[in-house]
Amino acid sequence: MTASDPRPSGHAEGTQPEEADRLRALLRSPGYLKALVFCALMGIPVSLVAFWFLVALHELEHLMWSGLPEALGWDAPPWWWPLPLLLVAGAAVGLVVTHLPGAGGHIPAGGLHTGGVSAKALPSVILAAMISLPLGATLGPEAPLIALGGGLALLFRDLTRAPATAQSTALLGAAGAAAAVAVIFGSPLIAGVLLIEVAGVGGPQLFAVMLPALLSSGVGSLVFTGFGRWTGLDAPSLSVKLGVPVPHLDAGDVLWAVPMAVAIGALLHLIMRGGRLTARFVAKRTVTRTTLCALAAGVCSAVYALITGLSPADVSSSGQGTLSRMAADPHAWGVGALIAVVLCTSAAYTLCLGSLRGGPVFPSLFLGCAIGVLLAPLPGLGVVPGMAAGMAAATTSALRLPVSSIVLVVVVLGSVAMTPVVMLAAVVSFVTTQLLPPGPAVPPVGKSAEPAATPAVAPGASGTA
Repeated sequence: MTASDPRPSGHAEGTQPEEADRLRALLRSPGYLKALVFCALMGIPVSLVAFWFLVALHELEHLMWSGLPEALGWDAPPWWWPLPLLLVAGAAVGLVVTHLPGAGGHIPAGGLHTGGVSAKALPSVILAAMISLPLGATLGPEAPLIALGGGLALLFRDLTRAPATAQSTALLGAAGAAAAVAVIFGSPLIAGVLLIEVAGVGGPQLFAVMLPALLSSGVGSLVFTGFGRWTGLDAPSLSVKLGVPVPHLDAGDVLWAVPMAVAIGALLHLIMRGGRLTARFVAKRTVTRTTLCALAAGVCSAVYALITGLSPADVSSSGQGTLSRMAADPHAWGVGALIAVVLCTSAAYTLCLGSLRGGPVFPSLFLGCAIGVLLAPLPGLGVVPGMAAGMAAATTSALRLPVSSIVLVVVVLGSVAMTPVVMLAAVVSFVTTQLLPPGPAVPPVGKSAEPAATPAVAPGASGTA
């Protein structure tokens, strides 16, 4: 800024004290302090309900995919097992969407939303998730959890007869959603960052400032750590050393992360776009077409089981369990099995995104991990960096939330060693996704459903998530 134009500098000097005074006034206001106390107290019952909701989902899934096949004499589900389960799931979810208030919650292809559903709509959200996820939907539980937490927060507000304003509704909905979603991710940090980014605080300007900062910090970290290893010199930095060996990033890991992020970002963009097309297809004749799409997702799982001889549950699930097994022993997966699971999961994920009810996070993480393991034999690319870059690129493209995706992948990996590659892949994937045509919008979920507060995309970025 030149001396001849001092206005921006003076404007900034005048704005900062005003903003600070405004923040202090807000923190001192009785209404806001009451809201903080209410949110703290509300987090206890919301997290307890979310815990038992997840326990019920887990027990039902175990019953359907382990207990029942064993009771019928099979050690593992036969290849055709997903077909009747998803046939029932599609018909039942179609009826819930058509006849119950709230239409089972928002369509997964629309991303994540912070808007809490009404108390009247809450049963349909829970019921649709309880049908979809244990019976084999290729979706995760995070979106129903967010809706559950936000809806319970608004229900508690109504029971206590607290004032209902637009600001309090948004604040309590986000707080309740954060309390619920922290249960599934196992970290309040992920929940906090995710809900901040989903809410779109700062609008497109936040993304415009954030992307260069993420990219430069990731590249700076690569240069800093790499230069130290190359020269044998050490520059002090704030860090702690883990007691387990972690891989070092090499030049090949960094170079491969860029084209991987472009390709995976484009693939997940096509999957999400296909999910929105599926949702528009289903909206015209909901019960019949939801049943057909769910059955087609079951066919994808059956084909995978027939080709590989592995369990169809690898495809007909959120991917959480399969992701854990793959990360624990990636070399146990052959090339054919990896190709089959990527193709079949992509197809089933596309169909379930537009027809059943659940969340988009877990399947995108699994797909990114599987593609990373599949590409790991490339010269100069390691298995762990490939997994890290793949998960970051896939999750960022599916959610359009780069910061949340970076935090999520780093926490899932349990190490900060891959953070530079994760950041690089997330930024490249986000830019790739935003430059591609957005595709059709997600149709409304029903007349009785409340409109979603904010889609999982920066306002003005692309218009869809």
